[in-house]
Amino acid sequence: MKHGIAFRKFSRTSSHRNLMLRNLVTSLFEHEQIRTTLAKAKDTARLAEKIITLGKKNNETSYRHAQGFLLKASILPKLFTTFANRYASRPGGYTRIHRLENRTGDNAPIALLELVDNPRDFKLEMTARAVGRELLNEKLRWDSPRGVVNSGVKHAETVVAKELNLGGIDNSELRPTTRRNLQKVMKYRSQEALVEIGSKATAYVETLLAKPIAQVKMQLRADSKDKEKARKRANPNFVDKFPVLPTRAGAAPPGESQSAMRLVQGALARPTRPPKQRSTWRPNTPIKQATYTVETLR
Repeated sequence: MKHGIAFRKFSRTSSHRNLMLRNLVTSLFEHEQIRTTLAKAKDTARLAEKIITLGKKNNETSYRHAQGFLLKASILPKLFTTFANRYASRPGGYTRIHRLENRTGDNAPIALLELVDNPRDFKLEMTARAVGRELLNEKLRWDSPRGVVNSGVKHAETVVAKELNLGGIDNSELRPTTRRNLQKVMKYRSQEALVEIGSKATAYVETLLAKPIAQVKMQLRADSKDKEKARKRANPNFVDKFPVLPTRAGAAPPGESQSAMRLVQGALARPTRPPKQRSTWRPNTPIKQATYTVETLR
């Protein structure tokens, strides 16, 4: 029986393991999001929180310790200014781990390790989408789909500000889980984040409303011109009435061209592989044999 095993070995020597973890922490501070295995993400988060605590102390001793740990000297100003100011009111919990799909090949569990309250916060993005979807469902209970498409869902920022002050048993337009996640995300953020999450929720509502309309328009464009002329002859007063939506709904809608994970990862996202081209040859396909005549052989 093994006793006294406190940390993971990663099948590496101590020098290799320490350098690997230092490199992961440096990359996390540089990009504020990294993608690695779940085991490495847990040990990297433990070390990253200690280094951020050194940055919050902001004295000569903590500066020397951080300088000896990080592999890039250009990260030190960011640690003692940006991160120290961002997490000044937080008592701890500066990192967050999201479970992703397993890696192709060895089936290792992959995780997204990020600093909380970063500019591309994954939890903020998903919470904003959940708020927008539930506000849309709530409005559809009292209005027709056509009326909702024409009017949209407005004042999302007001609803978010009201939900932050509600308790667990109060009546709300959001589900208890969504309201709890919203309160967690906004606990240490400023009023600028309130405007940001309101705009993201409104943008996602417009995306949900624009999707069926875009499908109908594409179907009409796919119709032949003869069918359109026949329809206009049968009904001369026919007018293609589609509600006018904001330009934001049709311009690069989040969730249509790329997933939310790829949206928040940015340059760190895994590049998409082109589809494999299948060969058109089949084993049972007869092979055409060349025929020769006397004139061609001369």
